[in-house]
Amino acid sequence: MPPSSAQQGAGARLYTAEQRLRRDQTVWTTVQAILAPLQFAAFAVSFVLVLRFVVTGAGYEAATVSILVKTALLLTIMVTGAIWEKVVFGQYLFAPAFFWEDVFSFAVIALHVAYVWVLLTGRLGPEGQMLVALAAYVAYVINAGQFLLKLRAARLEAGVPV
Repeated sequence: MPPSSAQQGAGARLYTAEQRLRRDQTVWTTVQAILAPLQFAAFAVSFVLVLRFVVTGAGYEAATVSILVKTALLLTIMVTGAIWEKVVFGQYLFAPAFFWEDVFSFAVIALHVAYVWVLLTGRLGPEGQMLVALAAYVAYVINAGQFLLKLRAARLEAGVPV
């Protein structure tokens, strides 16, 4: 169930004291802290390779491999993130504090999987495949922004300077 406007309001807290303790004690927080920048680095490299192909027509193979690596990291961070949510909030996905981030994550995953599908089936050709990848990357950037805003909110809530 989506969080109510009261849950999302300025006074709403992301974590109860118990949830914060579970978040701070679980190894899955560390896993997420490692995977998130790793996935972003893969995205940055891949984005450059995809743009290079779109602009010059060169480097299709490198761009393709980079998209597959980025997709594998995305799926890994989604699975481990679901485990993290289960440990911290008691449910695998759609905990009220991260409901909309999870919803948009599924759109990001759908676009990445659509890329894999068009690649494996040969649909759209190389240029079309790269456009699907770029759409997935735009969605990823929006979703990453959502999570960065939550990280900032959590730090502010904990009194940590941002």
